[in-house]
Amino acid sequence: MISTQLNSVQQHQTGNVDANEIDKFSQLAHKWWDKESEFKPLHDINPLRLTFIDSYAHLANKKILDIGCGGGILTEAMAKAEAQSVTGIDLAKKSLKIAQLHALQEQLSNISYRLISAEDMASEMSAAFEVITCMEMLEHVPDPGSIVRACGKLVQPGGIVCFSTINRNPKSYFQAIIAAEYLLKLTPRGTHDFRKFITPAELARLCRQAGLEWLGCSGFTYNPLSKQYRLTDSMDVNYMVACRRP
Repeated sequence: MISTQLNSVQQHQTGNVDANEIDKFSQLAHKWWDKESEFKPLHDINPLRLTFIDSYAHLANKKILDIGCGGGILTEAMAKAEAQSVTGIDLAKKSLKIAQLHALQEQLSNISYRLISAEDMASEMSAAFEVITCMEMLEHVPDPGSIVRACGKLVQPGGIVCFSTINRNPKSYFQAIIAAEYLLKLTPRGTHDFRKFITPAELARLCRQAGLEWLGCSGFTYNPLSKQYRLTDSMDVNYMVACRRP
């Protein structure tokens, strides 16, 4: 039986939200599970994200929080990796509704969703989770440091936090915006704002300030000929980071 929280979405208010970003993803909410839609890149990289996260967090039997879960693509993958429980949170109500419905269709009993900010969740449930993921979200909020600090409060001592975001340099501007949004049309125009991209050094500093120890990292690369993604040592554009709370 699906957790009753699926049908009891709760809303809290936060200042760390860009209304335009929420509206952008809300308008696309019905396409979250269409693997040929604007969300195709997320579906394509999801197995790579899951592999990276599991290599550090060992997801089976863990209590997990997925911040900025959207329609639940990664949330469901972690639930199917035999997690004890996965809670997905987001501030886009329409996306959460899609996530709820899909979880019901998949008969996933270890998922719940809430309409709540990371900061408010941290005030409610300090040190409540063994694993926290925050993927492709930091570059969409006004204050990414606030999210990282919330993660530091939400994770248990010894727990794992995984982030993914986009580096800020000329190469990332060309690949993540010019190529992805205009030339290859992998994502809709206006998906990203180059000014909000975050360098690994900046993210490392935010993690240290939040009391998180940097464990490892990996980048993504995309081959436009084979139309496939793979993990790489280069963090020039898209990259993932694993941290631990000592």
